[in-house]
Amino acid sequence: MLETLERSHDPLRVQDVVAATLLDRAAVFRLLCTLEDRGYIERLPDKRYRARSHRWRPRIAYIAPLSGNSFRSDVTAGMQLAASEAGIDLVLIDSKDQDPESQLTAVQELITSGVGLAILFQRIGAIGHVLADRFLHAGVPVISVDSPIPGALYFGGNSYRAGLLAGGALGRFAKEHWNSKFDQLLLLESSLSAPENRARLTGAVEGIREVLGDVPESKIIHLDGLAHREASRLACAEVFSSLPAKSRVLISSFNDVSAVGALQAVCAAKHEKRAAIVGQNGTAESRAELLLPQSALIASVAYFPEKYGEKLIRLASAVLAHEKTPLAVYTDHLLLDHSNVQQYYPVAEAQ
Repeated sequence: MLETLERSHDPLRVQDVVAATLLDRAAVFRLLCTLEDRGYIERLPDKRYRARSHRWRPRIAYIAPLSGNSFRSDVTAGMQLAASEAGIDLVLIDSKDQDPESQLTAVQELITSGVGLAILFQRIGAIGHVLADRFLHAGVPVISVDSPIPGALYFGGNSYRAGLLAGGALGRFAKEHWNSKFDQLLLLESSLSAPENRARLTGAVEGIREVLGDVPESKIIHLDGLAHREASRLACAEVFSSLPAKSRVLISSFNDVSAVGALQAVCAAKHEKRAAIVGQNGTAESRAELLLPQSALIASVAYFPEKYGEKLIRLASAVLAHEKTPLAVYTDHLLLDHSNVQQYYPVAEAQ
């Protein structure tokens, strides 16, 4: 009840407190008298009540794999720093090794204990929908990161536009180094991701077409890398084992994890001079490769995960303050390559 008064911008009447807390009117009146006697609240001449001090801190839940790759780690670190600076209580739920049932249990505990807003960054799109529905049904607003979910605010990349950047880079490479010719285009996808995120690969094909013209379907090979390094390596290795030795191959990857897996397959097949790979996310792994001028990984579309935390906490604060917010907030995109990686990440180090 004290938190209800602290959150309110205006003094509240007894019936307002009853409606907000769902407590019995007599119990509310007794508790108000006790809080007034203890000095926590004051009763105004018009019989409304207000808190004497505002101790309430917003409580936000962040449910995501908190580590596992540099992108996730950067987002988590940014969230913790931004929440601390904003005076927000941030509850971290690491879903990395949790099954869906355990995550649902954690969600219910958060709802029961009282959480003002939930931020979901789920690798598997279907689970994100289930968790978001549980929060939204309880009246808790949700921000979904990188995976659009009905009813939730979206924060993350514009997948199609990011794909266009990747495809443009591949097209320009083929034009400059292979006289605009190539033999195969490998699209390293992820069936685990939300369908909307697969627009990265759709955009990549269109980006190549903008530079080179039509790309026959016969040249496109769809691979499911599961956004995982080893799965991507194995999928690409199988393709390279069946390709003619002099095949020129363009590879557009769902993320940098898949791109590094593809790079490992390219190197194992000794195909470095006849392959060009573009990743997504601009993570430390890809930036390290971009410092090597002869690497087959020629570019990555940067999303700047180190800035996610600040932007997400700012958006969450606006929602909690009932400010008008857009339905989608997109992060900045930039194509990183050999020529500019140190301009944007001067401390990048080769691994």
